[in-house]
Amino acid sequence: MNDAAKSKNLFRPSSSALDPLSDVLDVLGAHVTRRTRIETAGNWSLSFPGADRLKFVAILKGQSWMLVPRRIPQLLQAGDVCLIGRTDYAIASDPALTPMDGRSLYSEPKDVARINGDDTIAIGGTVTFAGANSDFLLDMLPDFIFVPQNLSTSGAITTLLTLMSNEIERDMPGRGIVNARLADILVVEAIRTHAAHVGPREMSWLGALLDIRLARALQTLHRDVAHPWTVAELAGVAGMSRAAFSAEFTRRVGQPPLSYLRAWRLTKARTALKQDAATVADIAHAVGYESQSAFSQAFRRAFGISPKADLHTPAGH
Repeated sequence: MNDAAKSKNLFRPSSSALDPLSDVLDVLGAHVTRRTRIETAGNWSLSFPGADRLKFVAILKGQSWMLVPRRIPQLLQAGDVCLIGRTDYAIASDPALTPMDGRSLYSEPKDVARINGDDTIAIGGTVTFAGANSDFLLDMLPDFIFVPQNLSTSGAITTLLTLMSNEIERDMPGRGIVNARLADILVVEAIRTHAAHVGPREMSWLGALLDIRLARALQTLHRDVAHPWTVAELAGVAGMSRAAFSAEFTRRVGQPPLSYLRAWRLTKARTALKQDAATVADIAHAVGYESQSAFSQAFRRAFGISPKADLHTPAGH
């Protein structure tokens, strides 16, 4: 397969295209790269610095407090899950305690920390992204997402946590890959559950994915990113007037429809550049730019570097 064919294959329109959430996670190469476990009793408090990652923490037994800047401390109990974005955070037996640096307990390759006993058992995982594309998703997610066990749609999360706990106890061959897959699914299920329960004031990209009208437009846009979409066309797909669609999309997603389209085009292009899927010109055409020059200018405005320079920058930098 030549470079142009690779590019067309990567970005081709398809009636069976991934839904927008799956599309974003797939293109960004999101997966849980490290899983940790903590067993604790008594008084303890651990802090962790922010980073360009998405982190999940789930309580298997007992309870603990999660502390995130500018938020009221959140009590986590068995079966609860939370997702943490770029922000610093601390996890503790008591929110009044002064935390110690939790990283010291997890120096590579150590992934299990034990403090005084096992009254509380929690697992965690770090979701990383291929290349430097984490901004697209992290910019649209809250810094902290709490998914309590008692949400009506959280039966799947309970099942996943039970399976993960069982895998830990079984200590069978293949445990690592099974837990890695379960962790990936847990993150998606937590995002789904949160999206289904956000209130009107919290509506964001996640909420838009579950709004029937906006979801139709997002699905269509993601299915054929290279199409020269107009706001009027997308509004027609959504079954709304142009003005109402533009206003509601902007309110929910945080940016106007065509700004979202431009950001996603450039994100997909950046992933393709890192994969050496095709030439810069082919990738520019595949994501909807009529000329390499226009694409290069937009890419530089978005990322502060030219496509050719980014092509030779190691993934993750």
